[in-house]
Amino acid sequence: MAFEPPRRLVRALGETAPSGDDWLEKLPEVAQQAVDLRELTVERVQVPGGRSSVVLLVRRADGTPAVLKLAPRRARPESERAALARWGGLGAVQLVEPFAAEGVLVLERLHPDVSVRSLPEAKALLEAAGTLRRLWVEPPGDHAFETVAERTGRQARVMRDSGGDEVASLVSAALEAREALLAAPPEVRLLHGTFRQSKVLAAERVPWLAVGPDPVVGECAFDLARLVRDRVEDLIATPSGASTTRRRVKRLAESLDVDQERLRGWTLFRAVESGVRALRVGRPRDAELLLEFAGWL
Repeated sequence: MAFEPPRRLVRALGETAPSGDDWLEKLPEVAQQAVDLRELTVERVQVPGGRSSVVLLVRRADGTPAVLKLAPRRARPESERAALARWGGLGAVQLVEPFAAEGVLVLERLHPDVSVRSLPEAKALLEAAGTLRRLWVEPPGDHAFETVAERTGRQARVMRDSGGDEVASLVSAALEAREALLAAPPEVRLLHGTFRQSKVLAAERVPWLAVGPDPVVGECAFDLARLVRDRVEDLIATPSGASTTRRRVKRLAESLDVDQERLRGWTLFRAVESGVRALRVGRPRDAELLLEFAGWL
């Protein structure tokens, strides 16, 4: 199959791919095999798409619209499959393929160009939070999902070794917050892992459904923390950004029955981690926004 991977995906994988990784080079061949095996008809590649996978809008042999998602192993597609199976379409996009193939997911078709970001900010936050609440279920007893402690432990090790003196105080505060939060988590739930407004798409079964999880098991405040900083560029651009952020933490914590201080702590950790990572891969503008936001917390 001849197609160009979305530029966003190429750029993102270029920042994170280990040396010698040839997934992008093999992608057209892998896509063609996946399409032929399932007798799919490709309509188009979703652009701009995500940063860790490619999404093709397809039709199945019976004409039903669907999505073919292809992802490299490091994006943990099998973990995504397991989470989607656990949710069973409640709050999240549904699996429509009965068998598993490594790195290949066939999903129900949503409206890929319509996310809750298209709504006014207050309404978008409300709809996104309501969707997220439905995902917080008990993980299977024999699950193999990464835990919040494991994921943030990897991130913390990198944070200690990068960032430089100019962000040392923020990194220190973020690491201290993480240690305190892990000491006594209030609950253990299956979490989306990378939830934000752009991950909630318009659907037919219900108004909104979540897509693109990088699932993790831990406390709910960790999941909600990423939503707090949505539209961070808008927050930074307004004189009331700091006070708006603090009100957002309070409002989201109250609406989802999450401890406000725990939400603030995880929001701090995740913002600093993202900011330091942006610095490391050469995205100084993103880093500046994230670290200024973290300073408000």
